[in-house]
Amino acid sequence: MRIIFMGTPQFAASSLKRLYEDGHEIVAVFTQPDKPKGRGHKVVMPPVKELALLKNTPVFQPVSLKSDEVIKQVSDLSPDIIVVVAYGRILPQKLLNIPKYGAINLHGSLLPKHRGASPIQQAIISGDKVTGVCTIHLTSEMDAGDIIYCQETKIDEYETSDKLFERLADIGAKLLSKTVEDIGSNLAPRTPQDSSKATYTKQLSKNDSKVDWSKSSKEIVNLICGLEPWPCASACIDSSELKIFSPRYTDTKTNKAPGTVVKADKNGIEIACGGGETVLITEVQAAGKRRMAASDWLLGHPIEVDAL
Repeated sequence: MRIIFMGTPQFAASSLKRLYEDGHEIVAVFTQPDKPKGRGHKVVMPPVKELALLKNTPVFQPVSLKSDEVIKQVSDLSPDIIVVVAYGRILPQKLLNIPKYGAINLHGSLLPKHRGASPIQQAIISGDKVTGVCTIHLTSEMDAGDIIYCQETKIDEYETSDKLFERLADIGAKLLSKTVEDIGSNLAPRTPQDSSKATYTKQLSKNDSKVDWSKSSKEIVNLICGLEPWPCASACIDSSELKIFSPRYTDTKTNKAPGTVVKADKNGIEIACGGGETVLITEVQAAGKRRMAASDWLLGHPIEVDAL
């Protein structure tokens, strides 16, 4: 099948790689513009672009998809289908109308739950036990198109977003492969979503990082795991602003105020939270420093703790 692929991060590159392996003709790749990254602000290309260039596939990086130039570029390429995976833009109806089979999308949730920009992170933050991926037909409304296929997977305890991204990228690539094959053979099902059950996610930012210790241990653990690797959960611990990682539940019960350090030893930093519970933080990162075991950080920042 003649495919235009639209995507940006590594999650999308996994799907593009599978489509190459399946022998489809990738006539063009559309991805976000190159961006500066890291402390040195070195301009880097998206993973999808790196893969496309290795395969000598034409790459387009328009700032907008609404221009007549982009519409003409897509039309001139005569795609059978447009495949979209984590591209970061909504396709205008004029683009959706061009391919023979329209446009499809791989989405990182079990729709209609967690439509929007951060479905994988939000599944963890929300405490979902199960998540998955869906392939859908694209419409002008975000993530609202008819479902083609879905596949579930269990979310493991303490699973972080980066680990779940890796697993769903592999599951999604396989599901997308089947979807494209069945669409070409006119075998793909089509099931409308129940929009009354839809929930929505937002683009995460550093404003979401601060831990509210008055919440339950479960809510706090889910937030810390869901925000890794970015923007990362953060907290002020004994007057030090830290990013915090690798939380663990405890059996401790305390009457200390939420946010109070109740124990600091070789196991990590144990902090009071809502409901008289505590959470153990086993890894931290100070500004400008590397991530380290909380016990190592404590060697240079001893904390005096009152008895429970």
